[in-house]
Amino acid sequence: MSVATSGTRNDKVHALETLDGRLRWLSSWTVHNANHIRPKRDGLKVGGHQASCASMSTIMSTLYFGAIRPQDKVAVKPHAGPLLHAIHYLLGNQSLDQLQRFRGLGGMQSYPSRTKDQIPVDFSTGSVGLGVAITAFASLVQDYLIAHGQIREEDAGRMIALMGDAELDEGNIYECLIEAYKHDVRNCWWIVDYNRQSLDATTADRMFRRFDDIFETCGWRVLTLKNGKLQKDAFSKPGGKSLEEWIDNCPNADYAVLTYQGGAAWRTRLLADIGAKENARGLIESYDDDGLAALMTNLGGHCVETLLEAFAAADDEAPTLFIAYTIKGFGLPLAGHKDNHSGMMNPAQIAELRASLNIAEGEEWEPYGGLGDNVAAELKAFVDRSAFASTAPEHQAQLVPVPARLPVPEGKEQSTQAAFGRILMDLAKAGDPLGDRIVTTAPDVTQTTNLGGFVNRRGLFRRSELEDVFHAAKIPSAQKWSGHAAGQHLELGIAENNFFLLLTALGLAAPQFGTRLLPVGTVYDPFIARGLDALNYGCYQDARFLLVGTPSGLTLGAEGGAHQSINTPLIGMGQPNLIYFEPAFADEVALLMRFAFDHMQQPAGSSVYLRLSTRTIQQIERAGSDWEEGALKGGYWLRRPDPGAEAAIVFVGAIAPEALMAWESLSEDMPGLGLLSITSPDLLHRGWSAGRAARWKGASAAPSHIETLLSALSPGAGLVTVIDGSPGALSWLGSVRGMRVSPLGVDSFGQTGDLPDLYRTYRLDSDAIIEAAAELFLGE
Repeated sequence: MSVATSGTRNDKVHALETLDGRLRWLSSWTVHNANHIRPKRDGLKVGGHQASCASMSTIMSTLYFGAIRPQDKVAVKPHAGPLLHAIHYLLGNQSLDQLQRFRGLGGMQSYPSRTKDQIPVDFSTGSVGLGVAITAFASLVQDYLIAHGQIREEDAGRMIALMGDAELDEGNIYECLIEAYKHDVRNCWWIVDYNRQSLDATTADRMFRRFDDIFETCGWRVLTLKNGKLQKDAFSKPGGKSLEEWIDNCPNADYAVLTYQGGAAWRTRLLADIGAKENARGLIESYDDDGLAALMTNLGGHCVETLLEAFAAADDEAPTLFIAYTIKGFGLPLAGHKDNHSGMMNPAQIAELRASLNIAEGEEWEPYGGLGDNVAAELKAFVDRSAFASTAPEHQAQLVPVPARLPVPEGKEQSTQAAFGRILMDLAKAGDPLGDRIVTTAPDVTQTTNLGGFVNRRGLFRRSELEDVFHAAKIPSAQKWSGHAAGQHLELGIAENNFFLLLTALGLAAPQFGTRLLPVGTVYDPFIARGLDALNYGCYQDARFLLVGTPSGLTLGAEGGAHQSINTPLIGMGQPNLIYFEPAFADEVALLMRFAFDHMQQPAGSSVYLRLSTRTIQQIERAGSDWEEGALKGGYWLRRPDPGAEAAIVFVGAIAPEALMAWESLSEDMPGLGLLSITSPDLLHRGWSAGRAARWKGASAAPSHIETLLSALSPGAGLVTVIDGSPGALSWLGSVRGMRVSPLGVDSFGQTGDLPDLYRTYRLDSDAIIEAAAELFLGE
């Protein structure tokens, strides 16, 4: 065997075929090592997906070393993660130690991860479907940056998703398709590993043409790669038409069974079905068993020439779906078996595969083992010359300057939602770098979440002009939303998965495209849960954005229980890489927004979630700015207790008037009563937990912020906590210093009504706070 370096098409094909075998081996051995060789202290299966990797090895070798350019970005099918690591191992970007610690602590991850793997990963994958859809939104973000002069048109890359066919069952795929069509998404490839086997079943035969129809309707070019060159050559021979028709009509399950059984089974079935047809027997008999098996498994997704031709045919900006027919477990003894998804080769089978590749025992990890020195050197040179090998490291984008303060909206009575909208509108007026880098979006709730003022000033983003017809007709409207290339609001339909995926794509602009955006997304707070998988996905890969959940809680009274959020404070507290704040007053909103725009840009920063309300409340007169430091840490004393006080009322957000009213009533009978305003249960809990963890490890740790706050009270003091949400967000406060707690909140679905009725019904009014205090301290 040799890999010529003259650069002819045949040389390239041969090199890619050889690489296909290398990737299939390295991925298989990585999984085998983790499960059969590396010691297991817990005795549990480590797992991995040898068959899923083998299914896609030809596609990935051809794509990475024969088609993609340095500016292209790829989301790799989760179960093909070992192939991606094998590719980087050949390039010298991945260490042997990482491969040997696959799925072990500190080793390569089960699925490609931007934040946890040591190799470059463009998009994290794992929650199936999301890693596919994110590429369409990344393409939209790229178009936004091109239109705003941050990327040159000629430097645009393709956003590519390598997907398993089972991912086509995911609803977010089709939600994304609709949004992509509305925004005329381009430069996007989705390549389907169409092996027709999922974890539990074989793909229904009737779906073959439906995928084509769906994608073509949404403006995508569909290229179906069903047959490889061997099959096409056979079809051109006498009897070939009968063979082609048999393959086209063979049920997916039957094809899988025959693949597993091998050449003799293929021969028996083909002769029984088409042996009597003209010239068909002679064609079948012209192959020995091994040759017949190779012919029947020579599908488009395992043929380098077919793949190269398809990729070359899509060398434009049209979004393209490649349906590449493959065999799950191709080239392995597991090929076609219905249990091969989680199955893996036993030691005897892996040894047989190793021998077939001329790899000596003990040389399994050699990048080009079994090829011979000359061939190995030629293949390494081919890999090193590939366009992918010259991909630059991810960018270090410059920081966007953030003013020392954001203006606080004027008004004695305000809601936090309205304050948010007015602050954004002021930034839209300013014309400074911060306002220019803000990008807003919402799932069809732009007006009702107070983004309208910003959009009026900055416009909708459209690659082609979109006239505001009502404005042109001189019909009065509060919305003056013209669409143009300089617009800074991305309008979305009502699908929350799309909303969070777009925020994720916008929030990755800095590392992926070298220019920083500050995404701001608004959504009705209860419907955060509808996109929770996509929110977690964005946070997992450390995308940076400001999420605004509003309106929230019972304050959306007239809309009823379906629109009244309960558990979102717990979501905010439990979600890594997301800081949850719930301000009560307009000046807190300004302070926290300023923090968010800065924190989103810092190396150790994260995304930020503001839970806001439409409830208009009386604003607080401040004596100074001392409260600000505490508010940024999660809480401050709005009414400081006397030293050693026996009680405090603790509140969050829009429930402030009730807490203040109860404090004023109780302070006459309970001198020194404190009133603690919590701006972030999340930060307080994190700080407390971090301090405890440090002490458990023997490290000295300063008291957490909540410990410092509560130290103003007597050790045996009581706390009445109140939040328009789950009471569990604050009930843990009693554990900080062993205090008694009476937690008030909402733990059942709400109903329609005005706030006085609802607050009384769900025990959030001042009377309920007073009663809770009496029960706590007087036992009444």
